Amino acid sequence: MMPHRYFTRELADGRAALTGSDAHHLADVMRAKLGEEVVLCGPDGLEYLGTVTAIEPGRVEFSVTDGTTSKAEPDCTVTLFAGYPKQGKLEEVIRHSVELGVTGIVPFFSRYCVAAPKKEDAKNERYNRIAAEAAKQAGRAMLPHVAMPLPDFAAVCAAMKDFDLVLFFYEGGGAPLREVLHPGQYKRIAIITGSEGGFSVEEAAAAKAAGAVTVGLGPRILRCETAPLAALTAAMLLTGNLE
Repeated sequence: MMPHRYFTRELADGRAALTGSDAHHLADVMRAKLGEEVVLCGPDGLEYLGTVTAIEPGRVEFSVTDGTTSKAEPDCTVTLFAGYPKQGKLEEVIRHSVELGVTGIVPFFSRYCVAAPKKEDAKNERYNRIAAEAAKQAGRAMLPHVAMPLPDFAAVCAAMKDFDLVLFFYEGGGAPLREVLHPGQYKRIAIITGSEGGFSVEEAAAAKAAGAVTVGLGPRILRCETAPLAALTAAMLLTGNLE
């Protein structure tokens, strides 16, 4: 049986600890015993084998091995900028994107978004809980972060400077993806996909002016919750992170 997997920021000098809901889950739900082993993932994105050394109310302590690189983590970071969809579809996008290896998810509002901003602070807490659960289930070694939504497409363009390559997926088509992406070429990649309404011609021009490479996803029209997953799968395959 595979050891259970937990994420912790309290990890240093061969020691680690879990607190809060994770400590409750391990101690009270899983009924862990002293000497039991779990997989701990630290803020450095490495995996550690932790051995339970103490169980206290609301806290479980461990001794840990040296960290190892996780095979579940891609050799390049991929951030998804997703046009904000309506009716809870973003939860689906987050869950599956994390399974596929995304590092961060940045929702954004754009000209043709059907959804409008509403209670985004509370939603963001839930989105990050969904990402954390998906990361545990997928065997990830790091917690992908869901950012607060950007207010408009200009903010997306401003964020493009932080990446080695930005792929703007446009329904109008663009360069073949296989000619743009190759294994080991980029360390920080951004993927931009639209909402139900797609992108305006002006937004497509702004993305290109900001340095994005305009690409397509073939002749079929994909739903706004399908396009990010198709784009991520293709990116993982072409960068050598999907066998």
